[in-house]
Formats: sequence, structure tokens, C-alpha cells
Amino acid sequence: MKSSPRKSSLIALGTLSLLLLSPAVHAGKTLDAVRQQGRVTCGVSTGLPGFSAVDSKGNWIGLDTDICRALAAAVLGDAGKVRWTPLNAQQRFTALQSGEVDVLSRNTTWTLTRDASMGLHFTAIAYYDGQGFMVPKKSRITSIKQLKGAEICVQSGTTSEKNLTDYFRAQGLKAKPVVFESYEASLKAFFSGRCQAYTTDVSSLASIRDKEVKTPGDYAILPELISKEPLGPVVRRGDDEWFAIVKWVVYALIEAEELGVNQDKAERLKASPDPAIQRLLGSADDSGRLLGLDREWAYRAIRAVGNYGEIYERNLGSNSSLKLLRGSNQLWNKGGLMYAPPIR
Repeated sequence: MKSSPRKSSLIALGTLSLLLLSPAVHAGKTLDAVRQQGRVTCGVSTGLPGFSAVDSKGNWIGLDTDICRALAAAVLGDAGKVRWTPLNAQQRFTALQSGEVDVLSRNTTWTLTRDASMGLHFTAIAYYDGQGFMVPKKSRITSIKQLKGAEICVQSGTTSEKNLTDYFRAQGLKAKPVVFESYEASLKAFFSGRCQAYTTDVSSLASIRDKEVKTPGDYAILPELISKEPLGPVVRRGDDEWFAIVKWVVYALIEAEELGVNQDKAERLKASPDPAIQRLLGSADDSGRLLGLDREWAYRAIRAVGNYGEIYERNLGSNSSLKLLRGSNQLWNKGGLMYAPPIR
């Protein structure tokens, strides 16, 4: 049946009205509170080099902290407007659930239980990791299978503790987990010889070996991985607007690397003829209104901390003391898993 001109006009008018009205979504209670306080309260680790740790000048540095700075730049226009709240493994979820922090950006693994039953939302994967084991080289242990019957130091309240038990049970091997409540206590026990091995995410093992040991060459990280450990920032459930903002800030940093937009070039590339770059930087498209932000939200985030590749290399890769290869954290078009949905 053919529509009348009047009916077609009404439909077109209604569609236009929806497009004009849809961006005017309420900003959300977390964003309102952040703006009122003038800062983003970010939950970080108590000290994990490469992710979140205090440098010699008292500044928080690392991949996780850069995500918080990018968020503050996008939302408040100033990457320095972050309040840092150090949290151990036992404190982290309670602090987020209670509203003590606005976002948890602290080497935390995304699991079904955490995502579905704790009143939390994992936003995006910022680092693909896996659990491994570190041993003294003098032990001559070169494989996990040689840890049969060994005492293994691990921190309680972590996925590492559960993975350790599951793996050895599945392999029909017996090991003796030696569990400590604090990160510091577990390390002290391992380095004092209380355990034959220490287990956590491989990125953490590399950080520990680099920062906690006088002679890093005395310790080896075994080649096998026993788990998948996708890490990323977490927010409370019940505030979809804030969830979207945190998620898209991470995606913008990844998209920026793919498009060749870095910290130094961002200003000049505002004049780029590439529509994707125009949308990212807000020079031809105001995607920020859909998030309750202005059009330059992503531009400010990139200018503040750089794109994902710059963040990685500075904190974990070739420009850091850890020298971790990107591996799975390389962009999807370079053989890795890092992939951002399109900003359009």
C-alpha cells in the first residue's frame, strides 16, 4: 500500500524528532557526582609496576592509571583530576560496590561470577594476560609438571588461587598452595624460600622480577600458561551511562592506535579528510553527545595519555623496564586480539 505524501511527511518528521531527542539522555548519577566533585576516584592496586604503582616522584604510573587519566580528560577536561585509592585484592570489589571509587582500574580478571553476581560491569578488555609460575633458576625447574608436590605461594581472594587448584586437579598432579592474604606477604614468603614457586598473572610476574629482585636473572618464568586472564576497568551496575563512558574511552584509545592518531599528531589530524579520524576527534561528528560528553572527549583522552600502543610501550613494552612483548595485546590487524567497535 502506497503512503500518502502527508503520512510520509509525518513519518519523516517523527524520525527526525527521534534523532534530535535521542542524544538528550540523562548523564547518569556517577557522571553527575564526578562533575560535582571535580574528580574521578579511581581504585588501583597497592603497587604493581607496569599497571599501577607510585614512582620515585610520588606519581601514580602504569597502564591502569593511564586509563583513569584518559577518563578524567574525557569527562572533566583535565587528566590530573584523579583521586587515587589503593586497594588490595580483598578490598577492591567492596570499594566499588559501596561507591568509595567511581571505577576500578586494577589488574582485575573478567569472569562470569564477578560480572553476573557482584553488582558489577566489566567494561572492556585493556590487557590480555594468563597465569604462570616463577621459580628460582637454581631449582632447575623448566616446566609446570616438575612442580608436582611443590609448595606454591599464592595470594588469597584472586583468580590465581582458584586456577592453581583447578589446574593441578585437572592434570592429576598434587601441589600444596601456600595462601597469603596480602600481596606483600606472599612475595616475602617466596623470596625467603618458603615456596618452590610463585604464581600469578605473567605480567605481574615480570613486574615482580623486575622491581622486587636485586638480580632478576636469578629467577625464571615458566613458559606454560594455565588460564585466560582478561583484565580491564570495572564499574557498578545500575548506571548505564557511566558504563558506556568508561567502555568507550578504552575503545577510543585502541581505535586511535589503529587509525594512526597518537598524542603528538592528534591536534594536526583534526583536519584529516579521513571520516573515521574526524569522528574520533570530534572534528566532523559530535558522538560525545550520545555519552553525555562534548565532541572532543576522545581527542582530550588521546592528548592526555596517547593511544593504546603508546600507553603499552611506555608502561609494559619496549620503552619500559619490563620489555614485555605485545603478543595478544597487539592490534587485531597485526595478529593480536585488540579490537575496538567502530566509533560512528
